[in-house]
Amino acid sequence: MSNQDILDRLAAVVESRKPANGGDPEKSYVARLLHKGPDAFLKKIGEEATETVMAAKDVDHGGDKTKLVYEVADLWFHSMIALAHYGLTPADVVNELARREGLSGLEEKALRKVQERERLGE
Repeated sequence: MSNQDILDRLAAVVESRKPANGGDPEKSYVARLLHKGPDAFLKKIGEEATETVMAAKDVDHGGDKTKLVYEVADLWFHSMIALAHYGLTPADVVNELARREGLSGLEEKALRKVQERERLGE
């Protein structure tokens, strides 16, 4: 089983927890976050991002690397909830990463600026 399969399965579970798909906020953490709306899951993403930074800083000072993995997993998971809410999937993110492959970060950033200017009609 590939890592993409795991992401796809997890995305399907998150999708099934949407209120529109019968997700029960009394029985599911994901359904509860989705039911509460963007402020709830976006707050969790912020908390998990902070915890990820703190875990990385701890690793810099001899801390356990597995704590960083756990925090990144939490960050990814909560980000998947946001993606589902906005009608997106992990595959959309993987496709964007694939699009960027082979581009330097500086080239990619410059290309985004040009595309944004074109979109705004400048």
